[in-house]
Amino acid sequence: MQIILPSILVGRKMTMATRQEVLGLYRRIFRLAKKWQAASGQMEDTIKEKQYILNEARTLFQKNKNLTDTDLIKQCIDECTARIEIGLHYQIPYPRPVSVTSVNTWCVPILVNPGISKNIYQEDSCLPQSLEPL
Repeated sequence: MQIILPSILVGRKMTMATRQEVLGLYRRIFRLAKKWQAASGQMEDTIKEKQYILNEARTLFQKNKNLTDTDLIKQCIDECTARIEIGLHYQIPYPRPVSVTSVNTWCVPILVNPGISKNIYQEDSCLPQSLEPL
C-alpha cells in the first residue's frame, strides 16, 4: 500500500484540501499507534505492533512524499484510509494478505478404471483450462 507525505511539489502543486487530508491521515495513524492494544493482550505484542505501525507509516509516507500525479495521490489516500479501517476492524496492524484466485476444489469424478466400482479422481480434472499442464 502506498501512503504519501505532503511536501511542496515541483510542477503541479498539491491542493490545500489534499494536503490537509494527507496530514490528517498521518496524524490519525500516529494517534492510532499511541492507543493501539494488541489483540493478544500481551505487552510485548503491543509494543511490537505499535512500533510496526509507526515504522510502516514513516516509511510509506517518506517513500511517496514526492508524488505529483493527482490520481495516484488520491489512490494512496484511499488505500491508507482502507488500511486503517481494516486494521481497526480486524485488530491487526499488518496488511491483509491478498488472496489468489482459488482453484475449484470441487472435482468431477473421472472413471479411470471402469471395471472398479470406486471412482477415482484425476488430479488434472480439478484445474481450470488455463492452469492445466502443457
